Amino acid sequence: MTTAHAVAAIAAFAGAGVMLSAQIPASGGDPHRRLFSLGDFRLESGAVVPNAKIAYATFGVLNARRDNAILVPSWYGADHHGYDFLIGTGLALDPAKYFIVATEMFANGFSSSPSNTPAPFDRSRFPAIAIRDNVAAARRVLTEELRIDHVRAVIGFSMGAQQAFQWAVSHPDFVDAIVGYCGTAKTYPHGAVRLESAIAALTADSAFDNGNYTTPPIKGLTAWAYHWAAWVTSQEWWRRELFKPEFATVAAALQGEVDRQMSRDPNNLIAQARTWQRHNVGDTAGFGGDVEKALRSIRVPVLYMPSATDLYFPVSDAEYERAFIQNITFHPIPSLWGHRAGGGRSPEDARFLNTEIGRFLEKSEGAVKWVW
Repeated sequence: MTTAHAVAAIAAFAGAGVMLSAQIPASGGDPHRRLFSLGDFRLESGAVVPNAKIAYATFGVLNARRDNAILVPSWYGADHHGYDFLIGTGLALDPAKYFIVATEMFANGFSSSPSNTPAPFDRSRFPAIAIRDNVAAARRVLTEELRIDHVRAVIGFSMGAQQAFQWAVSHPDFVDAIVGYCGTAKTYPHGAVRLESAIAALTADSAFDNGNYTTPPIKGLTAWAYHWAAWVTSQEWWRRELFKPEFATVAAALQGEVDRQMSRDPNNLIAQARTWQRHNVGDTAGFGGDVEKALRSIRVPVLYMPSATDLYFPVSDAEYERAFIQNITFHPIPSLWGHRAGGGRSPEDARFLNTEIGRFLEKSEGAVKWVW
């Protein structure tokens, strides 16, 4: 990284409020984002986060029957904007038809996170968060804040898919259906190892200082970004140079990933990665760690869409899990964009996801008209 890039990264890091989050509005300047106070929130680990908060956004209007709500929980490193390509007029999640509630996971920088929680749970001292903790917090937003006791569907990408599967196991009477794409109900050992290697690359920078950095650990974040770039898309994506025309060269594509990661808070990144690593829907009370038993308990219709080239959540893991789900529509995303297929970066992937999710929802609700 050049000196100019380093200076820009430090400015972006501070300007984004990563270390100085108390100085920016709680909404991050987003007119849609709201914060719901959870009070003293007890986690699955037994730790209690004082004055915990969950960020969320809503789109559309809850109808008189209060039966048109759809929950979209956020994914790794993202906020509610991660679903912008699905929410809108003529899209799968049309606010004229549905009341969409988009919740943001702990440690994303807006919900309670290492970067915005005071001592003793600040920085690397932020307690371990489980996917089930995120589900519990989202459920409180729905029931206490929005007075919703049932949702039409839970739809999620990546760690949002992990939350969707968890909803179907933990609260089977709360949901009518779930959609999980580019994500599995359990993080299998290879996924945990991959994440550990990324964490090791980030924390090897002496500037990380066990999470007590005062300026961004630039070398660590650069190594983290290189790791992410190698895994987030497919080998074929790189061979065909699908980074063009956004980036002219491989080096430029790598620098683009570095620039993207530099504005992120390292402790937040690691906290969410740990949540990802540890997840197993089989750890839900009553299932004794048995993912197969937990998946067999799902009764609602499931649309399961792995990416055909995903290196994070390989299609083979999804093929394994599908055997235990009773009412399943299994439709891999035919994409070369790897895990990033689920983010809708490619117009073809965005179209595929809107079409398949729309079809899945319309089975009981009539036709959906598409606008492309």
